Amino acid sequence: MEQREVFDRMAPGWYSRRHWTIFRRELEELASRWQKGRLLNVGCGHGADFLPFIKRFELHGLDISVEMLRFARRYAAKFGFQPLLAQGDAQRLPYQTTSFDWAIAVATYHHIDTLAGRRQAFMELRRVLKPGGEAFVTLWNHRQPGFWGKPKEMMISWKTKEAELRRYYYLFSHGEAERAVREAGFSIIRSGTEAAYRLPWKMFSRNICLLLRRID
Repeated sequence: MEQREVFDRMAPGWYSRRHWTIFRRELEELASRWQKGRLLNVGCGHGADFLPFIKRFELHGLDISVEMLRFARRYAAKFGFQPLLAQGDAQRLPYQTTSFDWAIAVATYHHIDTLAGRRQAFMELRRVLKPGGEAFVTLWNHRQPGFWGKPKEMMISWKTKEAELRRYYYLFSHGEAERAVREAGFSIIRSGTEAAYRLPWKMFSRNICLLLRRID
């Protein structure tokens, strides 16, 4: 089954079970840092990560799944905002160069199943940002305890009433993620963990959280 179809079939359950962003603290801090402007949400899903930005930003969202976008429209109507949504692939963003002031990509790039595709997606993210534009990216960490001794490429299950669906994940290390974004033309403002992580060793966090700036 193609990943687009997997996420289409996941969409109703995802909307119900993952209704709120797990990165609220991080995204609220970014909304305060960035203040206003055109913001792109790459891999926006059902739209929960938009919420901290709804007051002063022009919101754009892209997702590979038509059904996720349908739920994103429902979510936006529920919370009273109007993002401009598009169906598309992170490897070929349907936007002009230097279109956006800011971008977020929460749990998106680790679903791309080739090295070339991941490199292309990071370069596309840089392309659509304005000079000096910033982006917040999260990736799953290969060194989180649940994946010790397991391969870097995984198929992770999501169960519905009708079927058990399997999503592709590429699991990054902190160092690998940092190298990848630098190669794509970013400087790293901050490289760390999710705010909820409390251990002193960042290499074992569930998520790798990167705040990036486009280099010109």
